[in-house]
Amino acid sequence: MSQTPAAAASREGGCRCGRVRFCVTGAPLFTAACHCHGCQRMSASAYSLSSCYLADKFAILEGEPVIGGMHGPTRHFHCPHCLSWMFTRPEGLDHIVNIRTTLLDDPPRERPFVETYASAALPWALTGASHSFAEFPPLDTYAALIAAFAERKGV
Repeated sequence: MSQTPAAAASREGGCRCGRVRFCVTGAPLFTAACHCHGCQRMSASAYSLSSCYLADKFAILEGEPVIGGMHGPTRHFHCPHCLSWMFTRPEGLDHIVNIRTTLLDDPPRERPFVETYASAALPWALTGASHSFAEFPPLDTYAALIAAFAERKGV
């Protein structure tokens, strides 16, 4: 079941224990799977799934997340109780928040649109995303990816 633009108007999610809750408004800029070794280790899985939103479309409703994972310029936020990895604020992109898609109460069912660090993917774990990159896409390609995702979603 995919989300329509109207259904994506406001969506809530939270950590595993429910002590930290958040809300996103509107449609994501794009959805992604990252196969980098850091994401594999932080998610204890083959890749992490995320939905990228403008920071002003994201709000914490309850609780206070803490920084976990790497404590550098890219900040990974976790629930202080259950330690769920909830969202990331990428280095130098303070206007962006990547939420862990599966933490939405009703996560999207379609494949991720973008796949990053496919060069580090476990051979059986590629997602079949519409756009796959050996590492991160060059910065000058994001505008086209965002436009293509919006067009695909009918936003």
